[in-house]
Amino acid sequence: MGADYYKILGVERGASDDELKKSYRKLAMKWHPDKNPNNKKGAEAKFKQISEAYDVLSDSQKKAIYDQYGEEGLNGQIPMSSNGATPFSSTSQSGFRFNSRSADEIFSEFFGFSSPFNGMEHGATRRNVESFNVPRKAAPIEQTLFCNLEELYNGTSRKMKISREVLDHETGRVKIDQEILTIAIKPGWKKGTKITFIEKGNEQKNVIPSDLIFIIDEKPHAVFKRVGNDLMITQKIFLLEALTGYTLQLSTLDGRTLNHTINSIIGPDYEETIIGEGMPITKERNKKGNLIVKFQIKFPSRLTMEQKNSIKRWLPPS
Repeated sequence: MGADYYKILGVERGASDDELKKSYRKLAMKWHPDKNPNNKKGAEAKFKQISEAYDVLSDSQKKAIYDQYGEEGLNGQIPMSSNGATPFSSTSQSGFRFNSRSADEIFSEFFGFSSPFNGMEHGATRRNVESFNVPRKAAPIEQTLFCNLEELYNGTSRKMKISREVLDHETGRVKIDQEILTIAIKPGWKKGTKITFIEKGNEQKNVIPSDLIFIIDEKPHAVFKRVGNDLMITQKIFLLEALTGYTLQLSTLDGRTLNHTINSIIGPDYEETIIGEGMPITKERNKKGNLIVKFQIKFPSRLTMEQKNSIKRWLPPS
C-alpha cells in the first residue's frame, strides 16, 4: 500500500491550499534535519516524506492522479494520459512517472532558502537569513476543567463551546467562528492532565494561532479523598464495633454497594486496605489502586458503675 500523503501532512481530503501550506510550514520547520542534530537521519526521512506529500497535494495534476490511483499511479502504474501533460513524463508506453523534486528544493522554494537554522553554512546570504520570516506562534491559552471524582473514575465526555476570531482569507476580514469541542475524559485521569486542541485560538495575520489547553482539576468529594491512584475514607465507628468486629458498607464511585467485614480489633491507628477498590490506572488496563479505610472510634460519654465493673471483668489489665 502506498503512502497516505493526507495523513503525513495531517490534513483532510479536500484541504485548501492555505491549509496545505500551513501544515507543510509547521511540519517542515519541525523536522528539518538542521533543527534535529541529535536525530538527523530520522528527521531527514520524515522531512522527505513531508516534502513529497506537499509536492503532490499542492499540485493539481499530481493530486488528481494520486486521488484516483494512489502512489502507484504517480509511479507509472496507470494508463497513459491522452494529453501527456507535465509534470508527468512518459516512462514507458503504458504509463507516466512524475518528476519528483528534492525536499531541499521544495523547502527552498517555499521559504526562500534551504535552511533557516544553519543558513550561513549552506551558502545563504545574510540578507536571506534576515529576511526569512517564520510566523511566530501565539502563546497557548489555558483553561481549567473541573471534574468530580465520579467523572474521573468512570470516564465521561464533555462538550465545550468556543468562540474565536478567524480570518477570511478571501477578504482579509476577521469573523467570529463558533465550534463545539468534545473532550473525552478517560478513567483515572489526574489533576493536572492536559488536553490540547492544536491552533484553536484566535487567528491573526502572520501569526500561528495559539493552542487551546484544558487542564483537569478535581472537585472535592464528600466521601472519598484521592491520593494518587488510591482512594481514602474515614469511618466513624463505636467502641463496641472496634472491639468485636465491623462490616463496612459503602457506595462506590461506579454505583456498586461494597460490603467488607473486618474481624481484627480496630485501634486508633488501624488502617484497612481493600485491594483494587481505588481509582482506575489510566495506562494499565483493568488495574486499579486501593481503598484505604481509616477509623474514628466513638467512645461512650458515660458509663454506669455496673457497666464499668462488667468491662473490668471482661477486659482485665494485660
